[in-house]
Amino acid sequence: MVLYFSHFEHSDVFSLQIFSLCMVLFAMLVIILNLYLVAFYLALFSLLFPHITHLILNPLVSKAQLSQTVQSRLVSCKILGKLTNKFDAHAIKREILPLVKSLCQDVEYEVRSCMCRQLENIAQGIGTELTKSVVLPELIELSRDEGSSVRLAAFETLVNLLDIFDTDDRSQTILPLVKSFCEKSFKADESILISLSFHLGKLCHGLYGIFTPDQHLRFLEFYKKLCTLGLQQENGHNENQISPQILEQEKKYISVRKNCAYNFPAMIVFVDPKNFHMELYSTFFCLCHDPEVPVRYTIAICFYEVSKLLNSGVYLIHKELITLLQDESLEVLDALIDHLPEILELMSTGGESSVQENKLSSLPDLIPALTAAEQRAAASLKWRTHEKLLQKYACLPHVISSDQIYYRFLQRMFTIMMTNNVLPVQKAASRTLCIFLRYNRKQEQRHEVIQKLIEQLGQGKSYWNRLRFLDTCEFIIEIFSKSFFCKYFFLPAIELTHDPVANVRMKLCCLLPKVKSTLKIPADKHLLQQLEMCVRKLLCQEKDKDVLAIVKRTVLELDRMEMSMDAFQKKFYEKDLLDQEKEREELLLLEMEQLEKEKQQNDGRPMSDKTFEKKRRDTKTPTTLPKSIPVSVPGTSPGTSSTSKEIKKSKLIRSQSFNNQAFHAKYGSLDKCASKTSAAAAYTPSVSGLAKTSMISLSDDSFRTRNASSAPSSFSSNTPLPGTSRGTGSSADPKSSGSKDTQPRKATLKSRKSNP
Repeated sequence: MVLYFSHFEHSDVFSLQIFSLCMVLFAMLVIILNLYLVAFYLALFSLLFPHITHLILNPLVSKAQLSQTVQSRLVSCKILGKLTNKFDAHAIKREILPLVKSLCQDVEYEVRSCMCRQLENIAQGIGTELTKSVVLPELIELSRDEGSSVRLAAFETLVNLLDIFDTDDRSQTILPLVKSFCEKSFKADESILISLSFHLGKLCHGLYGIFTPDQHLRFLEFYKKLCTLGLQQENGHNENQISPQILEQEKKYISVRKNCAYNFPAMIVFVDPKNFHMELYSTFFCLCHDPEVPVRYTIAICFYEVSKLLNSGVYLIHKELITLLQDESLEVLDALIDHLPEILELMSTGGESSVQENKLSSLPDLIPALTAAEQRAAASLKWRTHEKLLQKYACLPHVISSDQIYYRFLQRMFTIMMTNNVLPVQKAASRTLCIFLRYNRKQEQRHEVIQKLIEQLGQGKSYWNRLRFLDTCEFIIEIFSKSFFCKYFFLPAIELTHDPVANVRMKLCCLLPKVKSTLKIPADKHLLQQLEMCVRKLLCQEKDKDVLAIVKRTVLELDRMEMSMDAFQKKFYEKDLLDQEKEREELLLLEMEQLEKEKQQNDGRPMSDKTFEKKRRDTKTPTTLPKSIPVSVPGTSPGTSSTSKEIKKSKLIRSQSFNNQAFHAKYGSLDKCASKTSAAAAYTPSVSGLAKTSMISLSDDSFRTRNASSAPSSFSSNTPLPGTSRGTGSSADPKSSGSKDTQPRKATLKSRKSNP
């Protein structure tokens, strides 16, 4: 017996643990049973309401009496909140409302609190008049309850019912009650402080028209005080000597400041964005530099809303953007970059969509902050944050110049593609690099990037790099025009059919249908023959059974594909029109580069030459010319040359505005065609995909002439690139036929100049 009791003493701790576990399981069981009971009542009531009203109402009234258990009365409160709007007005006045009053005055604080939280649903079911006469007095009485949880429930219910009450009720009843809550929260009732800070923005919005200037200032000062709550006591604390009560209080203060950060956009509306600098900037600065991560995380989430509200005053928070980008916590950075493209767009335009000037030039710390943020994300284990940041960098062509992107970001994208071990991160870097290449405005830089892609990825020693090259080809097909891909990447891509690694050949086979979709017949007939030859070699020589199975499946898919023609077809109308827009955008970028070079050369000429040119333009004014005359006509009179210079001047103005345009379409995918023109309109060229303000109207003849003459020379580079030029040896190319139509126009122009 002694041995038995001694063993029991040693197992006393274990017995206590078993007992506590049983209590937890019992409590969970009670909660589950209550939930099932409520769900059963709701389902039964909704299915058989006309027949069983009395069967539900009578047990509900009996289970809500004081003689029943607390759990029964709590379940009755929840059922009342869900089913009140199902009863008719007579049953509500006779049975429901007396029961609600009884439960609001229950002896147990748990029942009073539960019933108080159901008053919001009951008020929406009984209407405005009964809410004012029955619900509002109960809420006022419950707001003075001795239980802190009851007072908290009454306060939150009042805030949620603000829209139901009229102006008199708000000013005479609710506003004094809210003022007393604010005063007591610091003095005697800190339990309501967290809820008050969370609902403060909603309160200020609901009571906005009622505040006097003095009350408006008091609420603003109260909010500012909450934003810095607990920061004054932090200095001088030793972590080893802090008591549990102080730690609990500091957690409460952190929650309060976090709620204040959440309500900051509402407080900007409360004070008016015009008064932001005087009233709230210092508070915003404190929230962005708060020592606790949850506070900075919340203000980073709200940063985009703050930027939208400030509009033209968004320049005031430039430094705070840099601060959050350089934050040591990646959680803060992750919250900020969700809306980073929109924030940078607002920063660059100053909140005005019509402004062409880029205002981020006055923020030299932006590029170092962006690069440091990317390096910090790359050094961490949170690759999803790194991937998201690289995807958001696709907006940079709209924000900063192509030179800045080339020297500060583009090489970094190459490094990530070559060295990073996470596949989604590599793909994000590849797509962003393609977008950087798409909007790069210097021919030499474009050719250097293309050459690196082909040599370091497509012809790289590592099969992993060659796989990434195929991913890049897929992005190029999506982002660029078909002619661009065929010229630079078609041959390097299909050369990988001879790759020694089966995975590379397998991935290429999956990509072949997209590669074939870039060809146009008859201009790309020779490329189609090379593609078919590569596929035949794979069928005959492939030894890997998995690759061979994919090749056979791909051959069937290639045979079912319909080739697009050089001329527009109804089947491919939308795709051909979108591809034409892409090609024209690429040609416009090349034209703008040439015009900028000509401008630099003209600026370097002696003053006498420029003066002479100006005089010649003034003295020889050409007659009005038809719109279909090409841009550049060799061998014309001085009047014609002056006309071409005027056209070049107008293009140069467009080129200067083009650099600051918004490249939308989710900052990666190209814009859809703005409008569908009919076939009778001869597909008048328009650059609607670039921007609303950058429009250029050209005739078919002028476009064909420029496409046949200037485009090949523009794409040529001093360094030969492995690629093809579409339609160079084909006499059926419709683009080359455009120059024939210009000969009679030239003769007409000469005759018109010779006979004024």
